[in-house]
Amino acid sequence: MNEDIRGLLEGVKAGTVSIEEAVLKLKTKPFEDIGFAKVDTHRKLRQGVAEVIYGAGKTPEQIIRIADVMKQNAQSTILITRLSKESAEEVEKAHPMEYYPEARCGVIGEMPKADGLGKIVIATGGTSDVPVAEEAAVTAQVLGNEVVRLYDVGVAGLHRTLAHMEDIMSANVIVAIAGMEGALASVIGGLADCPVIAVPTSVGYGASFHGLSALLSMLNSCASGVSVVNIDNGFGAGYLASMINHPNLKGEENG
Repeated sequence: MNEDIRGLLEGVKAGTVSIEEAVLKLKTKPFEDIGFAKVDTHRKLRQGVAEVIYGAGKTPEQIIRIADVMKQNAQSTILITRLSKESAEEVEKAHPMEYYPEARCGVIGEMPKADGLGKIVIATGGTSDVPVAEEAAVTAQVLGNEVVRLYDVGVAGLHRTLAHMEDIMSANVIVAIAGMEGALASVIGGLADCPVIAVPTSVGYGASFHGLSALLSMLNSCASGVSVVNIDNGFGAGYLASMINHPNLKGEENG
């Protein structure tokens, strides 16, 4: 693989391959097949963000081998989501990392400096939503964003939300996370002048149907500029928020 890249770069140097052709070929380079997984080593070049390891359902040994390939391909920061404490302890023996128990995330390598356009505010309806919020927060930080946490500011005490109007109005993106009836996203969507990403959580009593009630409420929000990700999908919200906060990422990657 490295010889292929070297040949491609030599072609650019010699003028036989244009820069545009080289970028296209690099974007379509193959993954690395390690038997049980096919590691996408060129995702950062293609999409602007490197591959992330989803830890649930994988053994520590599998996570270690995937991380090996990523590091061999010069991935300096590796995010592992939905990682149990027990698996984290095993993975850490091979790859020193920072483990965030509330987020159930592990980070191999250093957190990058924040280089986004502005701040990402992550707000929760209650403290029971914090694990999902922390997954979103850690994801956003790994992707190079400044994160402001506003926890337990739900509509059961609306004055708690209004006490943070400066943070809400100065945000570039807001992630609103709530269970029960999921009203927080609509309230914040009606106050903010930036995109709001709503995350329903599986927090609530029986008729909340493990987050389905909040999901439907958020999908039917009458506030403009509110988008919705899946139930408990903190990672997806943090990733999308980072994309919004890095509007020039694609242009920068393509030179």
